[in-house]
Amino acid sequence: MTGIDDLPIRDELRGKSPYGAPQLDVPVRLNTNENPYPLPEPLVERIAERVREAARDLNRYPDRDAVQLRTGLAEYLTKSGGYPLGIENVWAANGSNEVIQQLLQTFGGPGRTAIGFEPSYSMHALIARGTGTGWISGPRNEDFTIDLAAAERAIAEHKPDVVFVTTPNNPTGNAVPAETVLALYEAAQAAKPSMVIVDEAYIEFSHGASLLPLLEGRPHLVISRTMSKAFGAAGLRLGYLAAHPAVVDAVQLVRLPYHLSAVTQATALAALEHTDTLLGYVEQLKAERDRLVAELRAIGYEVTESDANFVQFGRFADAHTAWRKILDRGVLVRDNGVPGWLRVSAGTPQENDAFLDAVREVKKELGS
Repeated sequence: MTGIDDLPIRDELRGKSPYGAPQLDVPVRLNTNENPYPLPEPLVERIAERVREAARDLNRYPDRDAVQLRTGLAEYLTKSGGYPLGIENVWAANGSNEVIQQLLQTFGGPGRTAIGFEPSYSMHALIARGTGTGWISGPRNEDFTIDLAAAERAIAEHKPDVVFVTTPNNPTGNAVPAETVLALYEAAQAAKPSMVIVDEAYIEFSHGASLLPLLEGRPHLVISRTMSKAFGAAGLRLGYLAAHPAVVDAVQLVRLPYHLSAVTQATALAALEHTDTLLGYVEQLKAERDRLVAELRAIGYEVTESDANFVQFGRFADAHTAWRKILDRGVLVRDNGVPGWLRVSAGTPQENDAFLDAVREVKKELGS
């Protein structure tokens, strides 16, 4: 029987596994950082209205430049990020992963390299591999902060074409200070110069502010965002970036024709109309996130400081065994492969209570 390794796939893809978290049928699923609150009914109705309008023209291609959507996104970023942006600064795609893919297709590729500071979002390395971009794993400290001196040395040595900074970082949850990002940007410009991509997928959950103002005077800086988390629209698949207009022009060289469907654009526009309501859910999740941090520490776990909608906790002698024992109690969390640590998404108060009950029992059982 023919298997994947019998096909003439590229060497760098051999032996690799596709990205994905296990989806198991359990009462409480807190493993994929989804927003646990369904979209409010008025927004569901508005989506239906906008999609109905779009459906009348589905015999035509969608707006390939997504002008109305990008305008709405620029307005949202300007209001929430404290930095004025226009349509020329914003690009949108099918999830932040496609945004990252387009950036690597444009600025990475064969013969070029990208660096990220791991553990971090594993799709950065995966997409780099998929675009033929060499991947360099940069250093972090024991507390999962970026080892700035070592990172600057790595950038100077390897001279990467793309530098990834994830803040808040996934899976650890900690934010990266603006001063660190600025130092990495300066190091990258001295070495190459390189593109610096700041992944802010979870920024709406942060205790601090967005790094959007850092775009001023820095044409090689890109801020990547998503509507999957704060907007509770993981099923929509809408990501976007903010950058110098030249970057927006550049990624259009590799985008597929009409890559954003009319239905996607209509749905995203409806969501933007209900920003205030959706961000109200974010405030509830931030409170629950902070409660999880406090409760886990009270139980006796170590917890990484979190600015995201999830919490990394440990330390376990065997994280996978702990993951299984939590699962046996009907709660699914994420084993990211970070030795000694697990990650839990902030859920509803009831889901979080079930999780805390489970980890209390596991703590007693394992005694660690």
